[in-house]
Amino acid sequence: MFSSRTPGLSRLNKAQKASMAGVAAAGVAAVTFSLVPGTAVAAESQAPVQSPVTSTVSTSATDNGRTPAVSAIIAKQFGAPDTAAKVQAVVQKTASEKTKAEAAVQKKAEAEKKAVAKAKADAKKRADEAANRSTVRKPVYKNNLDGWIRESLDIMKKHKIPGSYEGLHRNILRESSGNPKAINLWDINAQNGIPSKGLLQVIPPTFKAYHVKGTPFDIYDPVANIVAAANYAADKYGSMDNVNSAY
Repeated sequence: MFSSRTPGLSRLNKAQKASMAGVAAAGVAAVTFSLVPGTAVAAESQAPVQSPVTSTVSTSATDNGRTPAVSAIIAKQFGAPDTAAKVQAVVQKTASEKTKAEAAVQKKAEAEKKAVAKAKADAKKRADEAANRSTVRKPVYKNNLDGWIRESLDIMKKHKIPGSYEGLHRNILRESSGNPKAINLWDINAQNGIPSKGLLQVIPPTFKAYHVKGTPFDIYDPVANIVAAANYAADKYGSMDNVNSAY
């Protein structure tokens, strides 16, 4: 029968067996150092002094075992600045986006403010235009016979005094030829000391009695003379349009 022992192992002396055991222990220590470097160092400091052969093998095995872990630590350390740069870039990008968002919000607020101001200005403009349209503007009349008649007609309308442009114009031409300073010094009224005056040859008592408020109290004023005469004719004849001769 064959022995169960591995050939050659039985012939190893005690020193050789101890050396191999040391190599195995060094391998375990290297693995432990890779996982927990601090613990591995502490373990090595407490390990008994080995023979030169064992020590050499252990050191070689430990260095080979440490290489991956140390490389990882070095890579991590040298990679830290890159990570910080990336974080800084993200922070700057976030700040930039925040600034842009705030600027957009401010721009929108300013646009809305301008829109509200414009709407108010437009509304005020429309209100002013409507007020101007609704306001009755005082017409400007020419300082001639046509203008005097037209102004008189507007006043007559306001006071509900009948008469037309044609009726006034016709009687004015017959009585004074359109001269507001005309005066009759030869008829019966003149003989009685109250001569007829103005465009429609009104005597002073008649002018005083039929004078229309809002016109000058001046018998030679063309508009005041016309309106007073038309008021008198409306009372006596129904309208100046009905007068075709001396009245």
